[in-house]
Parts: sequence; C-alpha cells; structure tokens
Amino acid sequence: MQRIRLRYTKRGRLRFTSHRDFQRAFERALRRAEVPMAYSAGFTPHPKVSYANAAPTGTGSEAEYLEIALTQARDPEKLRLLLDESLPAGLDVVDAVEARTSGLADRLTASVWELRLDGVDPAEAGRAVAAFNAAAAVEVQRTTKNGLRTFDARPAVVQLETHSESADRPTDQPCAILRLVVRHVTPAVRPDDVLSGLRAVADLAPPVPAAVTRLAQGLLDEETGTVTDPLAPDREAVEAHSTAEPTAAAKAPA
Repeated sequence: MQRIRLRYTKRGRLRFTSHRDFQRAFERALRRAEVPMAYSAGFTPHPKVSYANAAPTGTGSEAEYLEIALTQARDPEKLRLLLDESLPAGLDVVDAVEARTSGLADRLTASVWELRLDGVDPAEAGRAVAAFNAAAAVEVQRTTKNGLRTFDARPAVVQLETHSESADRPTDQPCAILRLVVRHVTPAVRPDDVLSGLRAVADLAPPVPAAVTRLAQGLLDEETGTVTDPLAPDREAVEAHSTAEPTAAAKAPA
C-alpha cells in the first residue's frame, strides 16, 4: 500500500463549498482519474481518505491537506495532475508527496490567515489590533450545539498585525488587511472569533463580512512565530531514500 499526501485549495466562489461537498467532489475525482484506491473493510467500504483540519465553510484556503491510500504505487506528481484536472477550478490540487513519515495531523498545529476588511480604514484597524494585542484576555461568545459558550480567544493568537493593501487596488474605498497566526487549540479559535474580539476590545465592526483566507497551516515555530510546511519531512525522506538507492547499488557486488 502506498500513501500520498496532497495539498489543495479553496478559491473564489468555491470557498463556500462545505467540507462534505468537497468530500463528494474529491471522491468523484478519484473515480474519474481511475486512482487505485484502497478501501475500508465491512459492509459499506469507503475509499481510504484522511482529511486534516478542514477550513470552515465560507473561508478560502491555500493550505488544505488530506492523505489517500493506494493499492498500487503511483508517481505523486502525475497523480496530482490527474486529480487537479478532475476537480472544478477553485478546488485545485497544488502539491503531492509520498508519505514517508507518520503524524501529518500532529504537524498541523497552527494556521496563518488573511482577513480582508472592506470598508474599514487601515488606521482604525491598526488601533483595534493594538488594543487586542495589549489585552490580557479577550472573551468572545460562540453558539454551539450545547448553547452559548464564552471563552478567551487571546491565548491562541500568536500574531495579529495589519498589512498594506496593494497599490493597484481598483477602488478608492478603504480596506484593511489583517494577518493572523493562530494556534490550533480546544476550543478552536477561528478568524470570526478574532473579529468578535476586535469588536469587543475596540468596537471594530466591518460594514460587510470579512473575506477570510487561510494562507498556510503546519507546525508552529514558537521562537519565530512562523508556520512551517507540514509536507517538508516527507519530501526530505523521499530525497534521502532516492539518494541512498544509487549508493547502495554502487556498493553491491557485480
């Protein structure tokens, strides 16, 4: 059995695709691409696909991850191209690597998010961000299946800062861009929780819903506050194996 790890995106209107919608689309793509999938046992076998920490419905993403199990070995890049062609534009498979290490989900400990606040003056957003960062605690509320829950969103936020908008923006309306690095904790702190926190500490209320995009997710480097590529250990293991094979062949007796 071969395991392949994939990174895919949710772009444009496809950001409104739910995780279940993506699962159905991806399983159709597997059939179209004639991928030799391994299946679970039992009366209702399912293709062995493991999804990791999917982004909420309505948010875009450049860094969603999953793993598939195959019954026959395939070249990861060729497989990526076949699957990408079989999915609608916006659900794009952008990276593939053979799984040579364990614990992909354990390496997804943080996310980098971009929050686009149309109609918000960047200076106003900057003051709100400063207030949030200075706060010892930022209590927010979220409705769950068990009712209204209150929790502190501040400890999960590693970094929150403003970013400059591009100079070629086609409109004169103000727009604030926030960059957020957040730990994956329990309960999960999502970008909308941080927006609720900004409203609580600084009365920042965007006139239209924020456009939210996950830029990256992976292992959090506590020293630098950066998020590393979770597929890097697999790539390194594949490279080390390919380097070792010619060396072993050269040492083999004639």
